[in-house]
Parts: sequence; structure tokens; C-alpha cells
Amino acid sequence: MKNNIVKNKTFNFAIRIVKLYQYLCTEKKEFTLSKQLLRSGTSIGAMAREAEHAESKNDFIHKFAIAQKEANETVYWLELLKATDYLNEKEFENISNDAIEILKLITSIIKTTKNQINNKQPLLKINN
Repeated sequence: MKNNIVKNKTFNFAIRIVKLYQYLCTEKKEFTLSKQLLRSGTSIGAMAREAEHAESKNDFIHKFAIAQKEANETVYWLELLKATDYLNEKEFENISNDAIEILKLITSIIKTTKNQINNKQPLLKINN
């Protein structure tokens, strides 16, 4: 992979989510919450990848907005898994911090892109 921070972080995070899912299923015999976590946690990187080939800046923002929602949902499932004792404090903190870091990174990308769009000056100004 190229040196793309978002691409690398979301891909590595997805790997951790898959491994956590496997652990929750085999060791904790938890299948429902972990499946939700698997879906949202791996979807973040998939949407970031889709954004790479967005058709427009607005499409780019839309794809990252979905990734942002998936990251936020992932944090929710992690919090629920901790609150129901499927994850201990150390397990939770480690992966939750990564999810929050990715969420902040995606939020920053969205804000920056929106600012670029909003600050774009018209090429031609027509006086009436």
C-alpha cells in the first residue's frame, strides 16, 4: 500500500476488528454484537477506499460521511461489548482509541474538503 494514512489505518483497523470478531465468537461465544461490530468496523475502510475514486468532491464527502457514521457506530458496539463484560478495560481502551482516532481523522478530512469547496472562488464574475 502507498503511504496513505487513512487507507493504512482503516485497513489495519479492519484486520483488528476481524480478529476481535473471531475471538468473541470462539472464546466468548458472543455472536450478535460481534457481527454488528464486524460489519461497521470493516465498512469504515471500504468506504474510505470508495472515496478514492469518487466522481466529485461532493461524492468524496458523501463516502467519507458514511465512513464517519460507521466509525461512530463501531465505537458504540465496542462500548456495549465493554459494558456487558465481553471486553475488559485494556482490550476496550486499545481498540476504542484507534476507532476514535480514525473517527477524528475522517471528520477532519470531511471538514477540510467542505472548506475547500466553500472557499473556492468563481472563475468568472459577471456584473449585471
